[in-house]
Amino acid sequence: MNKAVPVHAPMNQFDVKDQQLLVGGKRLDDIAALLDKEVFYAYDTEVIKRQIAIFHQHIPAAIKLHFAIKANPYPALINRMRPLVAGFDVASHKEMLLALQSGMPSEDISFAGPAKQIPEIRAAIIAGVTLHVESETELQRAIEIGQQLSVKPIVAFRVNPAFELKASGMKMGGGPKQFGIDEERLFELLPELDYSQFDFRGFHIFWGSQNLKQDAIIEAHDNTFALAQKLIDVTPVAVRTINLGGGFGIPYFAGEQRLDLTPIGQNLQRLLEQHPLMSDIELVIELGRFLVAEAGIYAAKITDIKVSRGQTFLMTNGGLHHHLSNSGNFGQVIRKNYPVAIGNKMGNVPSDAKVMAVGPLCTPLDTLADKMTLPQAEVGDWLVIFQSGAYGPTASPQDFLGHPHVTEVVL
Repeated sequence: MNKAVPVHAPMNQFDVKDQQLLVGGKRLDDIAALLDKEVFYAYDTEVIKRQIAIFHQHIPAAIKLHFAIKANPYPALINRMRPLVAGFDVASHKEMLLALQSGMPSEDISFAGPAKQIPEIRAAIIAGVTLHVESETELQRAIEIGQQLSVKPIVAFRVNPAFELKASGMKMGGGPKQFGIDEERLFELLPELDYSQFDFRGFHIFWGSQNLKQDAIIEAHDNTFALAQKLIDVTPVAVRTINLGGGFGIPYFAGEQRLDLTPIGQNLQRLLEQHPLMSDIELVIELGRFLVAEAGIYAAKITDIKVSRGQTFLMTNGGLHHHLSNSGNFGQVIRKNYPVAIGNKMGNVPSDAKVMAVGPLCTPLDTLADKMTLPQAEVGDWLVIFQSGAYGPTASPQDFLGHPHVTEVVL
């Protein structure tokens, strides 16, 4: 019996008109004319709103939603996100300034990241955002800078938990990690601290990202609440906020299915009922790609079609310098294809031939799609890569080989 070939999850988040994909209600040709560019990223605000609505439909209202700006720091997108979420989480000085300039109140901005430099710590204290402290040295630096400024730093401790997120695309907790303070060390440290030296807020318990296994996330939440309760019990002052992490993934590759938030939300409600002390604490879930990745496409023009020893290559004006993660060079061990379409031939039957789509860079790594079945392509067609709203331009080496940078637009 032949094993079924895995296929991509349906990419039905966008409308189609006259066989052409619509983003924000506009055809690819119209977006190109609007930008005067034939390679671009386009983000659909309505798709982002739908993802946020899915979160609120399933996750208890007591838990606030924050957006992790690192997933997509495009300023126009940040401004669109500002009224849609309860806060921003940032990972650099530049991201912090983006968050502040969007109008998000400083009390709803948190700053995480290992090896924060002294100017970053100083700027965060001046801005009044919450520093997610990741080492004892960082805490001492924040206290000293605060004393110099005559301002108490606002501090939460990022915890490196002993458990990890199973089946995670990126593990950020458990074992030795550069992220956070080991939970066992925090149990020693918390009773001994002089809390008069800083404005203590709570904890950030982050264990991983890009997970599509409901059971793994549920187990991580169980462990998170248990750890949070132990931390509360040994902390001699009030805990006002706990960042529960994120971890919610989206389907990128063939065989992956969209995450079902129903059991995750039900389990969180059960945990809230089991931990009544949490009702007086601000609880946050921090999400990045889950909110924006499916809302974005990367579109490039097919500029040539060539055949080499029986293999058809779709040559495009886009490439890994714009979209490193799709090329497979942003963490994949074995390269797998993102969902790809011919954006002006939506609904056409794929041809039998498997084609490769590549860019203009002088390296075999510059692959946009590898041996995929697509509708018969012609020069001038649009090659569209779905799931491109997160970790796109700013996660890509846009100056590599000196080709033009890519344009972005929010619609």
